Amino acid sequence: MLLRLGLLVLSLGVTIVAFSPPAAAAAKCVPFSEAQKHIGAITCVSGTVVRVEQGNGGVHFFDFCEDYRVCPFTVVVFPSDLKQVGDVRQLKGRQIEIDGEVKSYDGRAEIVLQRLSQLRGDAAKIPPVPKQYDVERRGNYSAGTFRAPRKAKGSTTKKSKPPATVIWDDPSEMGTKE
Repeated sequence: MLLRLGLLVLSLGVTIVAFSPPAAAAAKCVPFSEAQKHIGAITCVSGTVVRVEQGNGGVHFFDFCEDYRVCPFTVVVFPSDLKQVGDVRQLKGRQIEIDGEVKSYDGRAEIVLQRLSQLRGDAAKIPPVPKQYDVERRGNYSAGTFRAPRKAKGSTTKKSKPPATVIWDDPSEMGTKE
C-alpha cells in the first residue's frame, strides 16, 4: 500500500511539473518599444510587424517601425532556421508575440527567432516555407534537382560528299530517250 501511495505521489509530481507553464510563457508580453529594458532576459515582446525584409545571405528581419534605422527592436531569422519557423513573410502586417532572449545588437534590442514555438497565438500558425524556396536567391524558386553538366560540343564541321558524277559511254545518249 505504501509503495502504491509513493508511486501515486511521484506520478502526480511529474504531472504537475509537466503542466506548469514556463516562466516566459506565463509572463505578459512587453511592447517592442520597451524591449531595450529587458536585454539579457528571456521575455515576451509584442508588436505589429510593419515589414519583413530579406537581407544579405537570406537573413530575414521583422521591422516594427516605418524606419528600421530608428526602431528600438527587431526580430532576426537566419536562413538555417527558416525550415523550423516557416514562411515568415506571412507575418507582415500582423500583431505578433515572440518569446526569447532579448539581445543587444548595434544598439538595438533583438530576438533571434529559431523555432515556431517562440511565436504565440495566431502568429504561430504560419505555413511552412515552400519546398523549392531558395533563400540565397532572394525569394526565387530553385530547380530543386541536380543534373550533371552536358558534354561540351566540339566545333566539328560536317564534311560534304562531292557530287556524284555519271559517266556515259556514249555522249550522244545524254538527254535522249529510247
